[in-house]
Amino acid sequence: MDPQAPLFDTDQTCVELAEGFFMLSAFIDTAPLLAQIELIATEAMFRHMQVGGGKHMSVAMSNCGPWGWTSSSSGYQYSHTDPLTQRPWPSMPPSFMALAQAAAAAAGFDDFEPDACLINRYARGAALGVHQDRDERDLGQPIVSVSIGATATFQLGGLKRSESLRSLPLHDGDVLVWGGPSRLRFHGVKALKPTAGGPDTRHNLTFRKAK
Repeated sequence: MDPQAPLFDTDQTCVELAEGFFMLSAFIDTAPLLAQIELIATEAMFRHMQVGGGKHMSVAMSNCGPWGWTSSSSGYQYSHTDPLTQRPWPSMPPSFMALAQAAAAAAGFDDFEPDACLINRYARGAALGVHQDRDERDLGQPIVSVSIGATATFQLGGLKRSESLRSLPLHDGDVLVWGGPSRLRFHGVKALKPTAGGPDTRHNLTFRKAK
């Protein structure tokens, strides 16, 4: 068996938390994913991207795949090349693609072909503000989000920013999939507070069809 191949727990139940929004608990053995992330980071280092107003994200980010999501003071966009190196982003590992497609299919989204994988790294105190994922060309394709390492609190909102937020604990190996009527739900991640004796860092893989 390939030591880097993803190990899916297909016996886990896929729970629909809202129409088109699913959780797959403990779906993946994350050890092979961490090894792949380390390799990707040697080519496309983690960085804290700039956002509007000149501030930088508390979450460190990298990408792999044909397209990478980038942020600067001028806005958000997908790019074929890493702005730090002017080289193409590292290729998406086959194990990442297999994971994204298996999770999407488990949630009823067949034929998912992601061309971008955002890799976020959360240290203690890092957070992701509530937002929508709407920079992609085809909003008919789902989002697949994989949690690795320290437990985090995901905030699930509605289709309007003013709607109330639901808190969901995400553990190592949990996967979220959302699309259809939930594709543009607002969401975010609260500031990371690692538990004593557990991992002090969280990584997150977010698969998207960007173009």
